[in-house]
Amino acid sequence: MRFKSFIFTILFLSSSIIIFAQKFEPEDGKCLVFIGQDLEATGGFDDYNNGYTDYFDIPAGVTIYTNLSPNNTSYGYYNKGLDGLKTKANWGAGDSWANLYLQDSTYQNSAIAIGLSFVNHEKNVSIGKLDYLIKDLADWIKSTKRPIFLRIGYEFDGWDWNHYKKKYYLKAWKRIHSIFKTKQVDNVAFVWQSKGTDSNQNILEAWYPGDDLVDWCAYSYFGQPDQEMLIFARKHKKPVFISEATPVRQIDNLYFDSDLKKEKLEKTIWKEWFIPFFKTINKNSDVIKAFSYINSDWSSQPMWITNSTFNKVDSRLQVSKYVSQKWKEEIEKPKYLNASDELWNKGLKN
Repeated sequence: MRFKSFIFTILFLSSSIIIFAQKFEPEDGKCLVFIGQDLEATGGFDDYNNGYTDYFDIPAGVTIYTNLSPNNTSYGYYNKGLDGLKTKANWGAGDSWANLYLQDSTYQNSAIAIGLSFVNHEKNVSIGKLDYLIKDLADWIKSTKRPIFLRIGYEFDGWDWNHYKKKYYLKAWKRIHSIFKTKQVDNVAFVWQSKGTDSNQNILEAWYPGDDLVDWCAYSYFGQPDQEMLIFARKHKKPVFISEATPVRQIDNLYFDSDLKKEKLEKTIWKEWFIPFFKTINKNSDVIKAFSYINSDWSSQPMWITNSTFNKVDSRLQVSKYVSQKWKEEIEKPKYLNASDELWNKGLKN
């Protein structure tokens, strides 16, 4: 598999030369398949065995979350910082434990996309008060010896829930990038993610860390995704990662039932959300090179049961026979990349 990059690391293993693309960008017309965003959603484990991987091909990557937000609390969970990496954590949206993916052979050929939050702490990050956590994260990522997509301060323009201050957000991004560079962490792609709606080109430019600090642009695709990030990414010659996607049926501020368990809805949900989603990927195959589908029962998780966007959503593909079959028909097309021995230049991990 050919992967684009402006920078390459060359490793000599036995008698062969392996070229490792730091950006992990597949060729035009190919798209990496990621699944998230908790252990039950992905499945494939002894204790989590009713998720995506128990019914479909092992994805090219999985999505997890962690934070640089010590002392924040969420639905009874108290953050220490970098929660959900080395130990299991649950802040109201399902169990998260990145090391479990590293330890289990099921995911030995899967990359990891990390949503890195620093809500309420962007100033502390920017002035160096949390360098100890950043260095620990850098060391952990380096130790994985597999591709890591790091979504720093994801959904930076989510004013209502992240409320980042631009000045400190941008300084925090630069500080994180600088520490990773000093530590020579080569197996990371830096991903800059918008919430996917309402931010025009001026807003995106104002919040952009810079071409030298960003490897991938990204956005969330829920109820009303727009095209602004695609326009922006083409201008800056960056690949795009649809880093959060789940079927939300929405008209303005009205949200409709998107529960795939309900047979009477499954064909409607496929028609109204999945078909436009895949059309977006195919129409923009020159720039959209990865997506992460969130395969969760949102309506059962404490974080979302009172959230009007997600409290009517059960996006688990496996609960719908119809949607499962349609998904397989689409995702088995050659353009979609799942896990394999060759996908990420396996020699890097030996």
